[in-house]
Amino acid sequence: MLTLNQELVRAAAASPTVSLPPPALFELPEKVLQFGTGVLLRGLPDFLIDQANRQGLFNGRVVVVKSTDGGGDAAAFERQDNLYTVCVRGIEDEQPVRQDVVCASLSRVLSAKSQWAEVLEFAARPDLQVVLSNTTEVGIVLDADDDVRAKPPRSFPGKLLAVLLARYEAFCGAIDKGLVIVPTELIPDNGTKLRGILRELAENQVPDVGFLTWLEKANTICNSLVDRIVPGKPEAAAGAALAQELGYEDELLTMSEVYALWAIEGDERVRQVLSFQPVHPGIIVQPDINQFKELKLRLLNGTHSLASGLAVLSGVPTVRGAMEDENLLTYIRHLMLADLLPGIPYPIDEKIGQRFGMQVLDRFRNPAVEHRWLAITLNYSAKLRMRVVPDLLHYAERFRAVPQYVALGFAAYLLFMRNTRHEGDKWYGEANGQEYLIQDEQAGLFAERWATASPADLVRQVLSDLSLWGTDLTALPGFNEAVTRYLLQMAQEGAAATLAAKLNKTARAVV
Repeated sequence: MLTLNQELVRAAAASPTVSLPPPALFELPEKVLQFGTGVLLRGLPDFLIDQANRQGLFNGRVVVVKSTDGGGDAAAFERQDNLYTVCVRGIEDEQPVRQDVVCASLSRVLSAKSQWAEVLEFAARPDLQVVLSNTTEVGIVLDADDDVRAKPPRSFPGKLLAVLLARYEAFCGAIDKGLVIVPTELIPDNGTKLRGILRELAENQVPDVGFLTWLEKANTICNSLVDRIVPGKPEAAAGAALAQELGYEDELLTMSEVYALWAIEGDERVRQVLSFQPVHPGIIVQPDINQFKELKLRLLNGTHSLASGLAVLSGVPTVRGAMEDENLLTYIRHLMLADLLPGIPYPIDEKIGQRFGMQVLDRFRNPAVEHRWLAITLNYSAKLRMRVVPDLLHYAERFRAVPQYVALGFAAYLLFMRNTRHEGDKWYGEANGQEYLIQDEQAGLFAERWATASPADLVRQVLSDLSLWGTDLTALPGFNEAVTRYLLQMAQEGAAATLAAKLNKTARAVV
């Protein structure tokens, strides 16, 4: 079978269903330096830059720095002329989407260990405008002993500082030669954190005061939020079938969902430099991106957390399965749009919130992604505290009422945490004749409370526990009573029956 490379693209030898790049894209100048070769970068920023290049919006390619040594996909990039396929699968506006796109946004991949001189040479080129990174959550950390003059420095911030220092020296500190730097690591305020680390490293290792001024004034380091499920390469059997469909082998083939969000905190200069922004509505450049952080945290993550225990207890193992269950689908929709959206503790445009919620439902329906509810219950208690409690408090303050779908989700969480046995430091629960592992650091605490307290007392003890929630949730009028009522009903009748009764009661009230 043919292998993906520039020759295949020029000959248009792939299946007619594959979107191939115009060969002219292979000649575009290199404008982006990227730290990381992972699937999220390939499936989101690099994919979007490719789409922009096809429309003449950015007209620039990406030089990738691979920090880890050997193995992995480094040789595959070279064999495939840095081309790779993104296979988009999912649901959008309740309609199935299937796209196969060969991306040509990457120009070359450099090894930090063996090609560091080439990285620094690229840093001194006038065409360079943008730095991207995804070095995992542990990549943006301060290594105080890192040497910015090493070849290469150990840490990602050290490498980036070396790049900026090389650029400063090459252009004699010209202000207009600064870069727009967009980290995509999934940590809060990633740009702010990276900026602080760079500043500290520079103060300790670079005696040139002019460089510190240039670092601050010439360069813009943006907070950003990325959101797209990119599973990467499919399993062997599925990959072989896909290769037959595409008409070629691709060692770097990357599966991706339809939904894409890349929110970047920046001003008009950032917008101008990131001229690929108009290519997709999911690329957002504006001075404040907190609205998108809150929407993701509350509506996507919060809904996942509150629905997970209820779904497991109802005998529905996957998120997509819940979307095919009428009662769970109705619960998730009402939970998200009637309880969590109005409770978000940040000003949210109602239309944007509703649209985001509908996109979340489409993502939950995606037949190409199997997301198991039990996996979502990992660190259940901590997730509820971070994702749900601020929303719950704001809802109660705003409406002086109990968000009933949140209360039902909390009751399901308490019942899910009831163990039936333990083995060493592992605690197990049971639902519908199936045993499950309780993967929560509070599992031992809940085992003790379920063993010594009545359900009503347990609800009161848990909700009033400041160490769990940072506040006393029994102080919210009616919340303790609502959670107790749902817990007792689920313990007696089962989760699925309790949910059905709740929805039937709501429907009768509406009528």
